[in-house]
Amino acid sequence: MVFKKLLGSLGVGGPTVDTVLHPGASTPGGSLGGEVRLKGGDADFAIEHITLELVARVEVEHDDGEPEGGLTFDRFTVAGSFTLSRGEERVIPFDVALPWETPVTELYGQDLGIVLGVRTELSVSGARDKGDLDRLTVGPLPAQEAVLEALGQLGFGFRSADLELGRIQGTGQQLPFYQEIELSPAPRYADRVNEIEVTFLAGPGGLEVVLEADKRGGFLSEGGDTLCRFVIGHHEVHGRDWAAEMDSRIEALIVSRTPHGHSAYGHAAGQEHHRTGPGMGTVVAAGAAGVAVGVVGGLVAAEVIDEVGDFFEGDEGDGDDGEQEEGEEG
Repeated sequence: MVFKKLLGSLGVGGPTVDTVLHPGASTPGGSLGGEVRLKGGDADFAIEHITLELVARVEVEHDDGEPEGGLTFDRFTVAGSFTLSRGEERVIPFDVALPWETPVTELYGQDLGIVLGVRTELSVSGARDKGDLDRLTVGPLPAQEAVLEALGQLGFGFRSADLELGRIQGTGQQLPFYQEIELSPAPRYADRVNEIEVTFLAGPGGLEVVLEADKRGGFLSEGGDTLCRFVIGHHEVHGRDWAAEMDSRIEALIVSRTPHGHSAYGHAAGQEHHRTGPGMGTVVAAGAAGVAVGVVGGLVAAEVIDEVGDFFEGDEGDGDDGEQEEGEEG
């Protein structure tokens, strides 16, 4: 999809910029390619730089709820200083590497409600303009897909997915937020578990997987959250019975007596990631069998699409349009 925007900071007659991403889903740590297409205005303009920003909608937990907001998590300068002549048309191709921890936005073509975007910032003669967001689609790495496929085979269903601000202690997390994928329990675990949460932290050497079980309390057993963590090398995906391995790990997680707050992989103080319910706009219906994300009645899917659209349509550069550098007169 192409988003066009006249540079409001330069007024009528200024240059226009279109950013076009290559079709198809990217992957964490993979390539993001496309073109920035410029058209000159009614005069020559000195372009200082063109920068791409990766933006995510992230939830921040508070006692009174979970407000959502846009967060820039990476920037790439794709062009330096040059002059854009009057009426000139120029195409600037780019090919950049996504951060390894970039969240997954879709599974098997089904939208998870995770909102990522690419924003183009054009700096002209001291004025910066941040254009509209171009939506970014990210599919899973083979190791992520193997884990989720195994959980689907065991009967776990997708309940929701969101991005939480904070860090998970004891991991190699690099970004200031992490993705949670919440699963409804398989039938054999339903009497002992309310839900399972999965977080993936990918890196060049492999994939860290953090599992959290929200355990049900019983007459002789204590409820609460327990955590475990394991690492998969990117080259270790094939030739393993992932369903059996995940079944064993889930069983060990459920019988563990280590409480959430004492786990070696607990969450940073003040940034606990357990949630009491799915974030607004991120709910996806659970399919009882298989890993493909299902839709119940179409209502939930419509809510996801509406709020994803609202994020892009309502974002106009976070108020930075026409921002001037220090020392410039208003």
